Amino acid sequence: MYILIFFLAHWFLSLFFQTFFLHRYASHKMFTTSKVFERILYLLDYICLGSSFLNPRAYAIMHREHHAYSDTEKDPHSPHFFKDVFRMMWATVLTYSDHLRRTREPEARFAGNYPEWPLIDRIGSTIASRIFFGALYVWFYVAFATEWWMFLLLPIHFLMGPIHGAIVNWCGHKYGYANFDNNDKSKNTTPFDFLMLGELFQNNHHKHPNSANFAKKWFEFDPVYPVMKVMHWMRLIRLRKAV
Repeated sequence: MYILIFFLAHWFLSLFFQTFFLHRYASHKMFTTSKVFERILYLLDYICLGSSFLNPRAYAIMHREHHAYSDTEKDPHSPHFFKDVFRMMWATVLTYSDHLRRTREPEARFAGNYPEWPLIDRIGSTIASRIFFGALYVWFYVAFATEWWMFLLLPIHFLMGPIHGAIVNWCGHKYGYANFDNNDKSKNTTPFDFLMLGELFQNNHHKHPNSANFAKKWFEFDPVYPVMKVMHWMRLIRLRKAV
């Protein structure tokens, strides 16, 4: 029971900060917030992604490239140019690394207007930090696992962030239905996107990239949007009007 709770907590907490902080805030600026709350979110993002911490600047630039070149040869992670999801993931890692190390200058339209915290960026991207979090996951399993097969879940913990990204980018551009013609292959994989917290409404999102609510039809539900509305009501964030 403890292992299941820990796995689900890590899955959804890391996914929440990936969609809420890295995607909706760092990449699209769907809301504004104070510098203090931004730092709180930054720190929580680092803790929850742990061994798979993703630099917000590198993430934002790569995601903006994805929108600009969706499902073309310049798309950093379109599934339609790779034989399998693992090759797509590796290509994504290489593009991300270029932006992380600043070895490739992004187009001017993709740069700027993303959160940066050099201290956390440096620490979170180190091998030592990734090993530290990985060791914590292993320790928890050694302490609470009751069956040998539970240890097979550990690789998912180690690569939680990239796994979430692979699911979204592969499934969200291959399987499902489309509400809009976006001149790409984006799809809404499911009308009830609880497992991926709204991220699989890719077709809707590519049509309205600045809209905080990824659900557009009456039968669709984005579970993160009500959380954002509550935060807006509490004045922790200020939602931006989509254009």
